[in-house]
Amino acid sequence: QLTLFNPNIGQIVSNDKFKSREHRVIANRIGPRISVACFFIGVAVPEKIYGPAKELTSDETPAVYREFTVKEYISGLFSRPIDKSGLDNFKI
Repeated sequence: QLTLFNPNIGQIVSNDKFKSREHRVIANRIGPRISVACFFIGVAVPEKIYGPAKELTSDETPAVYREFTVKEYISGLFSRPIDKSGLDNFKI
């Protein structure tokens, strides 16, 4: 059994309104296994800032995540330990 954590950009943009879930992969010993990776590809040039949607933050519901660039997101994604969520890199 292998547990993988993947940062979910929807959770960041929704300011935790939509939660990502832990993904567990158990390989079947019979037949081939196919996996498809999906990555967030935002605007890298010119740099654009991403983060919680302004409409979802207020004094009563402050931002849970900091703003970031695509470069920071990709760097954090590939440099994190496999057993840690990529969301941790952006939590306030």
